[in-house]
Amino acid sequence: MKELFDQVSAKCSKTTTNSYSTSFSLGIKFLDAHLHGPIYGIYGFVRFADEIVDSFHNYDKSSLLDEFKKETWIAIERKISLNPILNSFQHVVNNYNIERELIECFFKSMETDLSEIEHSRESYNEYILGSAEVVGLMCLRVFTNNDAQLYQDLKPFAMKLGAAFQKVNFLRDLQADYNTLGRTYFPGLDFSQFTAKEKEHIQKEIEQDFDDALVGIRKLPASSRRGVYLAYFYYRKLFLLIKKTPAERVMNTRIRISNHRKIGLMFQSMVRHGLNLL
Repeated sequence: MKELFDQVSAKCSKTTTNSYSTSFSLGIKFLDAHLHGPIYGIYGFVRFADEIVDSFHNYDKSSLLDEFKKETWIAIERKISLNPILNSFQHVVNNYNIERELIECFFKSMETDLSEIEHSRESYNEYILGSAEVVGLMCLRVFTNNDAQLYQDLKPFAMKLGAAFQKVNFLRDLQADYNTLGRTYFPGLDFSQFTAKEKEHIQKEIEQDFDDALVGIRKLPASSRRGVYLAYFYYRKLFLLIKKTPAERVMNTRIRISNHRKIGLMFQSMVRHGLNLL
């Protein structure tokens, strides 16, 4: 009957992904079917940790995150957890040999969100490594299916894609992060003096990350390339929309793409992928 519990756990991870992220849910649908469960498992785990530090304001976040972290290591060691999200995640970790260091790095960035509200260039890079780049590497472990050489070849590109996604999120959520959570992620940024020049500097960095990431996407196995490209295509379109938005509006408005428009972008990415226009 363990198989039934594992199926229930997998459904919890899928429900979590679908509830929190339309864009990533669409991307996962266009991966080969055997990749869906593992990627849902990774996203569900990451999402729960992120919710602790970002949403549970009336609770002891530090204790909750510490408990979640301890339960994660126990789940991985035992190869089972009564927490269905962690049960799904431990399957991915154990089946695809996800390194402990990646998970430790992720938790370090989550812990940073509990106390650090402004970042230096060094802490900014460390935060992006843990919050986004290592998540890309966890997914890459799945996409390369324990092919160690392919994983090493694609590793820098997966990190760039994770970094690009995270930095776009930072720009999109600039106002909410500052006003709701009291955080400023971009190093040296004075929120009250966010100018077009500062915005342009950030955008150039993101543009380079996207360009570098695309090189790796083209080299992914066919089983994952289409779904990853869809996520890339969506986020690059969101980035272009933010680029066209004046700095003062970015500070006061959350830039988004409607669900209707996301469906259109999905078909555009499918056509481009089918015509090998990546």
